[in-house]
Amino acid sequence: MIELFNYPLEIIFAVSVVLIVAASEVGHWLGVRAGDRASSNISTMEASILGLLALMISFTFAMALSRFDARRDAVLAEANTIGTAALRARLLPRPHSTECLNLLREYVRIRLDLTRRTPSPAELDAAIARSNSIQETLWQQAKAVTAKDSGLVPTGLFIQTLNEMIDNQEKRLTAARNRVPNIVLLALYGITFIAITFTGYAAGLETRRWRPGVYLTGLVAAAVILLIQDLDRPSAGFITVSQQPMIDVAQSLAGYSE
Repeated sequence: MIELFNYPLEIIFAVSVVLIVAASEVGHWLGVRAGDRASSNISTMEASILGLLALMISFTFAMALSRFDARRDAVLAEANTIGTAALRARLLPRPHSTECLNLLREYVRIRLDLTRRTPSPAELDAAIARSNSIQETLWQQAKAVTAKDSGLVPTGLFIQTLNEMIDNQEKRLTAARNRVPNIVLLALYGITFIAITFTGYAAGLETRRWRPGVYLTGLVAAAVILLIQDLDRPSAGFITVSQQPMIDVAQSLAGYSE
């Protein structure tokens, strides 16, 4: 099965437009050949398939938009917990506070580096592995402070926030991986091609100028489907999840003195 997520949006749009034009031309050719022998309920069938297309587009758009909102909320939640962890790390005794702040700075930098480009699977796995290593090192720092004095309130607060930070990493990864199913997008394109074929067929039954209207309908459908796929790609395309909360945290961490 074709995995649309593996292809650039520009190529997908170009291929879809070519196929839509071809479908309309084939439909028109079949309509001209059918002539008076065509069924009288073609207009009803055309309206039904276009209505189904509109329903599918609205359903898929809502699905992609909810996932986009979930990714945006995940960025904000993770940035907030990292910022809180940094504030509480400053309450730890030296040299643990210095080490924790340096680790948190690297932790944020890893996230920002990943958003500046579309990482390969190997790069993403390496970033996740390094993040997990930083989490483990931070946990060991907290254990070392606890071993010296288990009654320190700042240490308990830091451990609590560190646990939330670890949980939020998994929530963000889950939100990033939760995309519109590929089969739904393929079905959407399939319905679009069928709808445009019916539209071209109906136009072929009449002696009228048909190409501008049919082509425009197909182009609009292809553009909306492209928008859905763009929303579904958090780090690529024209619509990306804002990393401003993470940028703000990085700037705050850079200003902290050990």
